[in-house]
Amino acid sequence: MTRPDRICVGAIAGSFGVQGEVRLKSFCADPEAIASYGPLWTEDGSRSFTVKLTRANVSGGLGVRLSGVLTKEQADALKGTQLFADREKLPALPDDEFYHADLIGLTAQDTGGVTLGTVRAVHNHGAGDMLEILGPGMKTALLVPFTLAVVPTVDLAAGRIVVDMPEETE
Repeated sequence: MTRPDRICVGAIAGSFGVQGEVRLKSFCADPEAIASYGPLWTEDGSRSFTVKLTRANVSGGLGVRLSGVLTKEQADALKGTQLFADREKLPALPDDEFYHADLIGLTAQDTGGVTLGTVRAVHNHGAGDMLEILGPGMKTALLVPFTLAVVPTVDLAAGRIVVDMPEETE
C-alpha cells in the first residue's frame, strides 16, 4: 500500500535497448525533473531506485537508468511499475494547483451542501482533468471537468470539494 507521504510521479513503460535502460513515462509538469526527486519507490515501498536520465525523447517517455537494473530482462520485468517520490522532495504548488493524490478521497458536495459522493480518481485523456465521483446508490461514476467553473472550491483541510454542475440544456 502506498504511503500517504508519497506521490506517483511516473511509470516504467518498458525496456530500452539491451543494457538495462528503461522507458520512463513521467507524470511531472517538467518531465525531466523526475530524475531530481529520487530515490523513487515502488508502490509497496519494497524497492527504491535512483534515476539517471540518459535520453530526453524516447518513444513513450524518457530513457533512464535505474540503480540496480543492469539487464534488459530486469528492465522488462519492471514494465508497468509505478514510481513514487517522497512528497517533501516535490515542489510546492500554487494555490490553484493540486496533486491528484490530494484530490482522491475528498467528499464532493453540490453548491447546496448535499453530498454527491467521493472523488475516486482523476483522469486526463488530453482535454484536461476529469474527476470521477462515486456515491451511494450510483450505478456509474459521475465524471466532472476539473475546472474553476465546475469545481469552484477545493478545501483540502476540510476534505471536500464543491461541484457546481452546469444546467442541463434541452
